[in-house]
Amino acid sequence: MSGATSDVILQRMMSLHPKIIDLTLDRVWRLLDQLGNPQDALPPVIHIAGTNGKGSTLAMIRAGLEGAGKRVHAYTSPHLARFHERIYLAGSLISESDLTAVLDECYAANGDEPITYFEITTCAALLAMSRTPADYTLLEVGLGGRLDATNVIAQPALTVITPVSVDHESFLGDTLPKIAAEKAGIIKRRVPCVVGPQAEPAMEVIEATAQRLGAPLLAHSQHWHVTTERGRLIFQDETGLRDLPLPNLPGAHQIENAGAALMALRHLNAGDAALEAAVTQARWPARMQRLTHGPLIDAAPQAELWLDGGHNPAAGEALGRYLASLPDRPMHLVCGMMNTKDVKGYMRPLAAHAASLTALSIPDEPNTLSAEDTAAAARAVGMEAGVADSALDAIRAIVAEDPHARILICGSLYLAGSILRENG
Repeated sequence: MSGATSDVILQRMMSLHPKIIDLTLDRVWRLLDQLGNPQDALPPVIHIAGTNGKGSTLAMIRAGLEGAGKRVHAYTSPHLARFHERIYLAGSLISESDLTAVLDECYAANGDEPITYFEITTCAALLAMSRTPADYTLLEVGLGGRLDATNVIAQPALTVITPVSVDHESFLGDTLPKIAAEKAGIIKRRVPCVVGPQAEPAMEVIEATAQRLGAPLLAHSQHWHVTTERGRLIFQDETGLRDLPLPNLPGAHQIENAGAALMALRHLNAGDAALEAAVTQARWPARMQRLTHGPLIDAAPQAELWLDGGHNPAAGEALGRYLASLPDRPMHLVCGMMNTKDVKGYMRPLAAHAASLTALSIPDEPNTLSAEDTAAAARAVGMEAGVADSALDAIRAIVAEDPHARILICGSLYLAGSILRENG
């Protein structure tokens, strides 16, 4: 043990990043081999990829399995407030001592060899999960799928692909079929794959990959269906129909995410208690999360404050549909974006629902889009937009004009993380 805290070791790991961006699994395989290949000692793995909804789907699968009395590991990214959020061991956040120990071990095993931050921390997560008894392991892909650091499980119990759309084009390709091919890279020979709703070009790629590998598909609108009726969720697959409560995660898009989670649980024979828990007990922060305490609430006690970390055009579409479903009330957006995103594509579906947008630069984030450029993008899609130095300043200005305003802080998970850290 080095005696350093997890934060210190994580900072050291940043310096190991290769000088040239090179998407490959070679560095991961090398380190895992040094660590004794912990990926081969995990409880049964459910591996989840997709552009939108993979985190929410994972949260619902986890809630379902835990509702059935199972112990579940989960690995997700990015974190919002603390790195520990990425790693759940048998249902609890990894402790500081356990995190420090596995980070220290991975850092020592890697030596001075180049490796990305995500790669080495993924190895640490796999190591921690291999040493703690559990019934299932849920792994969320970080970027893409085929060459993602999580794609080292030879024989998962199940794979899941949530809706695929255009995002991260510089890494994954500039067309939907190219991006779908990267996501479909998690499909394994003869391992069933649950597939959420897909545009036809993406579905064709997924089907071709599955056929080549002999992987049975459990696809939306073919093998399972999900809808709502009289305020209930109706799920049907080849074994029958289930009438369930609506998901506790808000938004119409969560109906489809719930469908994928329910199909996964049905395939795992998790039972009726698991299906009920999946839609009623899931927790996934910064997805239309209602803020209820902290300095921002203190500054706007009569306002309605929400937080959402969606950041691509598909997320904007889903968010726009949700905003349209809310009771009529002026909506004010406080928005910060990364400079790698399709900002206008994200904002365009929101324009019809926003009375104003106040743009921020994301604090302590080198790849933030400037507040001025974010505001300019908002104006370009028809929104009234200004800038502020902080979320607190933005909210104070909004409630000075409308004390009962509905305010949504949105645009980036990095902004959402900053808000949660400062408003916890």
